[in-house]
Amino acid sequence: MRKRQKRVLLALGWYDYRLHRGIEKYAQEHGWYLYANLAREKVIPWGWEGDGILAWLGAGDDLAEFVVQARKPTVDFSYRRKHLNFPRVLEDHAHAASLVAEHFLARGFRNFMFYSDTENWSYEERGQGFVEALKKAGHTCTWLRWYQSPAYRTDRGQWKRKREWLTSHMKRAPKPLALFAANDDQAIDVLDCCESAGIAVPEEVAIVGAENYLLAPDAMHTPISSVDTNLETLGYRGAALLDDLMNGKPPPKEPIRVPAAGLVTRKSSDLLAVNHKGVARALRFIWEHSHEPISVKDLVTVAAMSRRGLHKAFLEHLGRTPGQELQRVRIDHAKRLLAESSHKLEVLAEMCGYQSANSFCVAFKRATGMSPKQYRDAILR
Repeated sequence: MRKRQKRVLLALGWYDYRLHRGIEKYAQEHGWYLYANLAREKVIPWGWEGDGILAWLGAGDDLAEFVVQARKPTVDFSYRRKHLNFPRVLEDHAHAASLVAEHFLARGFRNFMFYSDTENWSYEERGQGFVEALKKAGHTCTWLRWYQSPAYRTDRGQWKRKREWLTSHMKRAPKPLALFAANDDQAIDVLDCCESAGIAVPEEVAIVGAENYLLAPDAMHTPISSVDTNLETLGYRGAALLDDLMNGKPPPKEPIRVPAAGLVTRKSSDLLAVNHKGVARALRFIWEHSHEPISVKDLVTVAAMSRRGLHKAFLEHLGRTPGQELQRVRIDHAKRLLAESSHKLEVLAEMCGYQSANSFCVAFKRATGMSPKQYRDAILR
């Protein structure tokens, strides 16, 4: 007798093909029937009968009302309507922000800014995460909020006023500036304002966006760096949680958070803001050769300094020793490979500059508190 096929509705008030792809992957593995017309047509199927709902309850009170009244097992990918008692699978915005902070700090920046143009729960979490990550490193961050500006109004003149306001702030900001924009569209706003004002990117203002959804970014004159927020895994994890709920398992007490997959570095932030030639040379060498079995001795040679002098200069400009920076870059590279590939540990170790799988595993667990396998399972499950 053929097993009954579960019927799942996608009630997504916000669409991204990567989220769909993750849901689709789980559905194919478990034989679900997906109802996806709502995601395309935005027509609410009042009276729909099925087994469960995957929702993104952002804008649209009518969609939220439909999902509540359906009384089906539901997973929400949004935190906008916190009063609705649905289990949730959410992006780990604090983790994404910490990746951006680390990216800027590793390049020696001392001036930081976060920019958001709309009041949105995800932007707030990204901004708070960025501010906190920098605070832990001993730095402050200016938060630029267009929606709190006296010039803010939602009329036909809004676009022009926002550009004038943003351009004036970019001109006045201390340079070199490291700016994290709440998403990629807002990163483009900053880039356009800088270019129109003759402010060099990334030499004067380095920019990183979020979500990594720009079409053909490498065709841009200045391609924008962005955080890959791991939406395919988000969709897959949400579907897996819904499956548990439909099978009668209790919901988790807190939202499940999916960490970002990594930061995609492009021209808009690929700059060393370190005002020390020896440290800059050593950093560039680390970025270009960390996958090779290099050591601190090689960095000393490249920097043309004594070991003690380089150690002191790294602490002064980055707050880390040369060995710690080399390890950090290797571990970050390992995290990306663990998330994006199925390579065995021996292969990963070699790709990250370690001489054995054992030394790689020891270094990875010391840095993250997890073994490589545990990290991969946490990212992909």
